[in-house]
Amino acid sequence: MKFPGSVLVSLFLFVAETVAALYLSSTYRSAGDRIWQSLTLLFALLPCALVQFSLVFVHRDLSRDRPLVLLLHILQLGPIVRCVEVFYIYFHAGRIEEPYVSITKKRQMPRDGHSEEVEKEVGQAEGKLFTHRSAFSRASVIQAFLGSAPQLTLQLYICVLQQEIAAARSVFMVLSLLSIVYGALRCNILAIKIKYDDYDVSVKPAAYLCVFLWRSFEIATRVIVLVLFSSVLQIWILPVVLVNFFAFFFHPWILFWQSKSALPENIEKALSKVGTAIVLGLLTFLYAGINMFCWSAVQLKLNDSDLIDKSQNWYRLAFYYIIRFFENAFLLLMWYMYKTDVYMYVCAPFLVLQLLIGYCIAVLFMLVFYQFCHPCKKLFSSNISEGLAMCFRFFCFICKPGTSSNSVEKADLKSPDDPDYNTQASYKASESQNGNAHHSVSSNA
Repeated sequence: MKFPGSVLVSLFLFVAETVAALYLSSTYRSAGDRIWQSLTLLFALLPCALVQFSLVFVHRDLSRDRPLVLLLHILQLGPIVRCVEVFYIYFHAGRIEEPYVSITKKRQMPRDGHSEEVEKEVGQAEGKLFTHRSAFSRASVIQAFLGSAPQLTLQLYICVLQQEIAAARSVFMVLSLLSIVYGALRCNILAIKIKYDDYDVSVKPAAYLCVFLWRSFEIATRVIVLVLFSSVLQIWILPVVLVNFFAFFFHPWILFWQSKSALPENIEKALSKVGTAIVLGLLTFLYAGINMFCWSAVQLKLNDSDLIDKSQNWYRLAFYYIIRFFENAFLLLMWYMYKTDVYMYVCAPFLVLQLLIGYCIAVLFMLVFYQFCHPCKKLFSSNISEGLAMCFRFFCFICKPGTSSNSVEKADLKSPDDPDYNTQASYKASESQNGNAHHSVSSNA
């Protein structure tokens, strides 16, 4: 049975970030910064409540008679209780023979074009641990993008305004960045396991390392770009954030309304249609929050029972990163044009170049992951190299008409004094004479 290390990591980040936020908010209160104190508490307590709700929802405690567990979740102690329960199950597994086991069938990764189906016995303890891991993974994603991401942006913005980095704030920002990167990593792993649910997926350490580096560069550069832009154009940061957020929030709903399908009924039996719509609204809210800072690795499909699109669409991925790169470049250009004396001792061109290169490095690690380290790369209908080749052919196709038109224009611009022009004219004249002679001979015949 696999050691539940992911549960420990999720709990550590959750507790450490919450404690650091409470301590930092107390320092803001003592310094008289009521606005920073309120925002820090908001971005700390709101995701805490959503994490409690997600743990209760995944374990379906609303339809079970567990008042003590619900009370502990209301007191914000749910993750600690769940972690204790996880390790109690883990250390007591195998001591008592289980009355029955369930049998699952998983296909192995294809080898030499063949894939075998393997049956595996799953006991009750292992099934409960799987449910706990899944619940903590979802809680980590919620904590990362609805709490840690805006929290990191806020604290870095305060550092820029105050032109100092306190020790407590720097530790808090490091914890927030680790929480976001870990949440993005769990999002990638969840997407892989949901898309390839029929296969026995095993993620290697090299894949974890590639995803970690990819997400670290992507999220760090994105947060810094947003903070730099907001520090010089405070009013315009709101439209940028709202356009990004609502575009990703409404896109799955527009596709759902176009399909004219009914709401999925397998989310939770105890929920009504209104409750199902609320849950889907919260899911799209989280989806928009993820895509605000990084690629979500999944495309929501609200008319599907699994709620995600399982097809591998490289064009959607390429479109996202191209648009995001140009958006970051535009925001950095605006910061460079309107920067204030706060950045007097900062080499602005070098900083812009660093951030753009950092984002390109993130894309490079993403390409390495999908090309070499993805656990299910053998199941891809097309890989990254083929996609890049198709993009290269597309750009060549766009450039071809321009080349041909330029050659035509050059031919039209040739003057009669040009020797090449005279040679071509004499050649055409001789050809026309030969044609006329041939025509006269044929008419006489």
